[in-house]
Amino acid sequence: MTLLYSIFVDPFVQMVQMPDLLAQTLWEGLVSGVLYALIALGFVLIFKASGVFNFAQGIMVVFSGLTLVGLYEKFAAAGFSGPLAAFTALALAVLVMLILAMVIERTVLRPLVNQPDIILFMATFGVTYLLIGFGEMVFGGDPKQMITDQLFLPRGAYDVAMLGGHVSFQKIDIAATVIASLMIAGLAIFFQKTRIGRALRAVADSHKAALSVGISLNQIWVIVWFAAGVVALVTGIMWGARSDVSFALQIVALKAFPVLILGGFTSVPGAIVGGLIIGIGEKLGEFYWGPLVGGGIESWLAYVIALLFLLYRPQGLFGDKIIERI
Repeated sequence: MTLLYSIFVDPFVQMVQMPDLLAQTLWEGLVSGVLYALIALGFVLIFKASGVFNFAQGIMVVFSGLTLVGLYEKFAAAGFSGPLAAFTALALAVLVMLILAMVIERTVLRPLVNQPDIILFMATFGVTYLLIGFGEMVFGGDPKQMITDQLFLPRGAYDVAMLGGHVSFQKIDIAATVIASLMIAGLAIFFQKTRIGRALRAVADSHKAALSVGISLNQIWVIVWFAAGVVALVTGIMWGARSDVSFALQIVALKAFPVLILGGFTSVPGAIVGGLIIGIGEKLGEFYWGPLVGGGIESWLAYVIALLFLLYRPQGLFGDKIIERI
């Protein structure tokens, strides 16, 4: 009886008695959820354009962040530092992601047109380990500090009195939430309203059909991989600003898998909703139910939720239900 009370009653009593802590937990979950959605959006972009799950998206987040910081460090070593150097490094990092998209399209995707999806999927594994090896060779394996001050990303926090207590809003979290939300909204409009967005959906449906109506697979794939690279760069900046830029960020990127399973692999709104469910759910679970199991709920709750969806709704909340007739 005591155990049941601790599981089903006590957490909700705490929520009612300490609403300020509940608000703080919900805010932190919202920030994490938006950033998870941003990571998942990179996967959705590639999947919508090629029908292939891009396993390399996680390392692209790390690689793009390391590229930005590494370029700035080179500039600083040459005596060129400050905001101008930071934004120059940012522009060059975007250019690097464009070059990466062109190289992947030319050397990986183009030779595999009309091949089974599993072959393209395995090719992204190769891209992953290539970027890991190249990144470690160029940037080393040590964590690097994101250049938040030079990019005018704010530090500090706003302490707001509410609900009988105080809720702390980190300025970098507010900036990350706003920037990520604007990018997600912009890409959603891009997919739905533009000619290129419609071409992306056509390519995802059928490579052969898209080619037959004059859609260039090569051009579309460069565009979508470049867009995913820019998303990865923004994600790397935001996550790096909250901690450090290191190859450990790949673990954070793995949270995109449950987000995609919840929302659906082809749905931008699904990425948003799935990210919020995972972000808020794991924060609530860790804070209110974590003490009952010794902590660590935040590291596995997302995958348990994803497993339940795979069992009972494998297409996700917004994904298309696939019916195969035999």
